[in-house]
Amino acid sequence: MRILMVGLDAAGKTTILYKLKLGEIVTTIPTIGFNVETVEYKNISFTVWDVGGQDKIRPLWRHYFQNTQGLIFVVDSNDRDRVVEARDELHRMLNEDELRDAVLLVFANKQDLPNAMNAAEITDKLGLHSLRQRHWYIQSTCATSGEGLYEGLDWLSNNIASKA
Repeated sequence: MRILMVGLDAAGKTTILYKLKLGEIVTTIPTIGFNVETVEYKNISFTVWDVGGQDKIRPLWRHYFQNTQGLIFVVDSNDRDRVVEARDELHRMLNEDELRDAVLLVFANKQDLPNAMNAAEITDKLGLHSLRQRHWYIQSTCATSGEGLYEGLDWLSNNIASKA
């Protein structure tokens, strides 16, 4: 399964990728370009593309859209100042023709932080209920503990399989 993982810079994409791949927390630096790893889970092979989220390189995201079956959009649940920016980037992407068949999984990350918005609040702020033609799901996660990550993969595997 080809999975594209995007989101604003510092949302936790690379930490999530390597927590899934290695089961450990790695020290990360801002991703310029991409990381790609194959994650095996329940006999399913997920090829996960983690693409840098800094504003200067977001225009490059579209080069990764082709053949994407599942889109993981990672949100820093603690970053209230940029949730509108996250919403705008998400909706801009979902309007792209190449992603019309991709299912959407939102990781509401950094749930371990005391001021983190919960999944319901993130759903509201990202305008997920307006996505009528899109199969989507939101999962609360904590990349450093791994909480919620495999539940997200379960949802992806069940929902991509059902579309195939």
